[in-house]
Amino acid sequence: MKKVTKKTYLQWYREMTFWRRFEEKCRSLYLKQKIRGFLHLYNGQEALPAGFLHVMKPEDKVITAYRCHVWPIAMGVDPNRILAELCGKETGTSQGLGGSMHIFSKEHNFYGGHGIVGGQIPLGAGLAFGDKYNGGKGVTICLFGDGAARQGVLHETFNMAMNWKLPIVFVCENNGYAMGTSIDRTANHNDIYKLGLGYEMPSMPVDGMDPVKVAEAAFEAIERARRGDGPTFLDIRTYRYRGHSMSDAEPYRTKEEVEKHKDEDPILLMQHTLLDKKWATQEELDKIVEEVKEEVNACEKFAEESAFPSKDLMYKYIYSQEDYPFLDKIENN
Repeated sequence: MKKVTKKTYLQWYREMTFWRRFEEKCRSLYLKQKIRGFLHLYNGQEALPAGFLHVMKPEDKVITAYRCHVWPIAMGVDPNRILAELCGKETGTSQGLGGSMHIFSKEHNFYGGHGIVGGQIPLGAGLAFGDKYNGGKGVTICLFGDGAARQGVLHETFNMAMNWKLPIVFVCENNGYAMGTSIDRTANHNDIYKLGLGYEMPSMPVDGMDPVKVAEAAFEAIERARRGDGPTFLDIRTYRYRGHSMSDAEPYRTKEEVEKHKDEDPILLMQHTLLDKKWATQEELDKIVEEVKEEVNACEKFAEESAFPSKDLMYKYIYSQEDYPFLDKIENN
């Protein structure tokens, strides 16, 4: 694994601060009704993409669920286009037609963004099968929540992935709640990693609030997959500071619980480490925060100034031109 250095910590601090500010900007725009539909924020879970991207290679792929704004940014997708997509603008990653839950970029090996709970789990195995079948060297990172871990398709996929020794890492972003249902209420144990043991799949819990620990576990799992030894299941324990979605009133947990978990904030961990090791001053960190604010505001400006998709564009992806020749006559108004 690449060494974690002062440069790594500074990069992580800047990136995670940007991701957090980006999500808070999304929240603000949603409250202003400039983002419609569903919106699921990633606040608190930033150590996962930070740790994974530290050890991934360019040919590796990621597929995830609907809490999917931060991962594509981490993988190099233009955040301007992601925010434009959330606002339904034609400059978005899917020309404004996909929205918050369906960010996608084949160019950056990011394969969604899936609104069906657990639907991405077999799709991730399919991506990994494609790499193995075609002689590729990539490893697929398949992410899902603790709620999706209770779907039957997980077991079917685990079985096939082990039988075929697919190059895939299954990752449960275990933030403790399936929408509003605690993991304590969904099974007779709350150690989700044990679901992989029945298939003799290497499975383990991971501290998901520390990007170093995430990177160490990710490196071992990815290298196992890359050398042909098959999948790993990582139960990464993290915590989300916002509700399941913007419509979530959070009656299932107390404010005291959320505040307690904020002591484990991965951004705060980076800040403390940088200051304790004298790798940065508070003034330097404050400057990074101000720069990030400007970058996020620039994303907002780009999205605001972009146009909505035209009617003919929307029809294009619904109707066939061959079957519906009247499309040529649609007025763009």
